[in-house]
Amino acid sequence: MLPIRDHNPSGRVPYVTYALMALNIGIFISYWPLFSNERALFEFYRSWALFPVLVTQEGAYDTLLYSMFLHGGWMHLAGNMLFLWIFGDNMEDEMGSVPYLGFYLASGIGAGLVHVMAGPMSVVPTVGASGAIAGVMGGYLLLFPKARVDILIIFVVFFKILPVPAWIMLALWFGFQLIGGFGSSADEGGVAYWAHAGGFIAGVLLTIPVFLRKGGRRFWAQTDGHPPHPEATYEYMRSRIPKVRRR
Repeated sequence: MLPIRDHNPSGRVPYVTYALMALNIGIFISYWPLFSNERALFEFYRSWALFPVLVTQEGAYDTLLYSMFLHGGWMHLAGNMLFLWIFGDNMEDEMGSVPYLGFYLASGIGAGLVHVMAGPMSVVPTVGASGAIAGVMGGYLLLFPKARVDILIIFVVFFKILPVPAWIMLALWFGFQLIGGFGSSADEGGVAYWAHAGGFIAGVLLTIPVFLRKGGRRFWAQTDGHPPHPEATYEYMRSRIPKVRRR
């Protein structure tokens, strides 16, 4: 289940979102050659990635910020940038560029702190913008719960694009993070589930002032939870790939 776009156009050019995407991509390209040398890559991560044990034992709190702009591979980067591209423009539109940047960074730092609390003595490096982007998703859920999001459903060789309300897609995503967090150890490698969950909750909390300023429940009531502007429409075309029938 992969979101590919929403039906919620923004009213301004999302310069900060584009800048964050460019920065993440540019930084990744700058150290990508190190992936051919594991020792060199680890030394790089040793300086810039988030090691919970270094935060708790040595006070390396600056890595909460640095690690937000590092990624563990092309697919990791591509997935994060896709989510940021889908949800970031609307949050920037509602908050304004400068407040949105502060919101993004605060969500990422909050996500990192939750990850550290989940495994304070972990020696596994953690990288990625996922926590900050989870915050963007949490804020999006609060402001646009019924905005339509197109998700690509992949089941073996079956592909289908299905438009669903944002709250369904985001609630499922958050639920998967909780299940993953309770079902795995924060001291082991893999997906930083608690960072995702923590970032999501931080995003919701940080968006509450914006939500209240817009009228709170009255803001939802005005549009029944949909975006307060016409939704984007997309044409769906039938595939030209012929079906092969069995005898």
